[in-house]
Amino acid sequence: MLSLKGKVALVTGAGTVGAGWGNGKATAVLFARQGAEVFGSDINPSALAETGAIIQTEGGVFAAHTTNMTKATEVEAMVKACLDRFGRIDILVNNVGGSAPGDPVSMSEDLWDSQLDHNLKTAFLACKYVLPVMEKQASGAIVNISSVAGFSQQVGGRVHVAYSTAKSGLLGFTQSTAMAYIKKGIRCNLVVVGTMHTPLVEERILKQLGSKDAAALVEKRNKAVPIGRMGDAWDTAHAVLFLASDEARYITATDLFVDGGLCASRPG
Repeated sequence: MLSLKGKVALVTGAGTVGAGWGNGKATAVLFARQGAEVFGSDINPSALAETGAIIQTEGGVFAAHTTNMTKATEVEAMVKACLDRFGRIDILVNNVGGSAPGDPVSMSEDLWDSQLDHNLKTAFLACKYVLPVMEKQASGAIVNISSVAGFSQQVGGRVHVAYSTAKSGLLGFTQSTAMAYIKKGIRCNLVVVGTMHTPLVEERILKQLGSKDAAALVEKRNKAVPIGRMGDAWDTAHAVLFLASDEARYITATDLFVDGGLCASRPG
């Protein structure tokens, strides 16, 4: 079940910020365990090397490519490198992203632009260069990673206007892409991730809040989720695996929420 044997998977954001398991790292490792040959991309070569070391130690196949996914020339070179190494691309996972707080008044124009580039343009550029490859193969599966921040807002919560805009934009991008390529053997779906306990909690959110009490932050985030706890990178990875697998062959243009009931619990 959910075997990826014989498939080549390109996973962007395959490293992790800080120690532990991020969504991209867990997805890359899980894919390799399911038999895929994994081509991992990240802007941080040392983080990417950690992912590769785990896969190779377990006997899997992994190739790394350092890429700034907001730069078209680098994305094009990444796709070429994957083809040179493996000859095809069966699965694309667009996992690059990250939030910055601010409302329309407090946020600078430069930060707005960089947030949309980081969270939305990266998926566009990856698809721009991967889709022609999949079209020639007459097959392919794309999974984009979004966030509940693009679909549900909490009164009194932190505002991330650009991040929320970009992550909700991924839904329209995913559905439009899916419909454009539905007759060409290519599926495109969206995983919407909820409150997760990944290294970003300690590495980014704690710093944004100006707090040093990681345990208190984790407890607060756990209590805010209806299921009673945050998810983790493996919850995301298993959802991505399903949508990328042949078992999901009849699923396209849809969004799968991995949020412990968070969005359903909020009004609106």
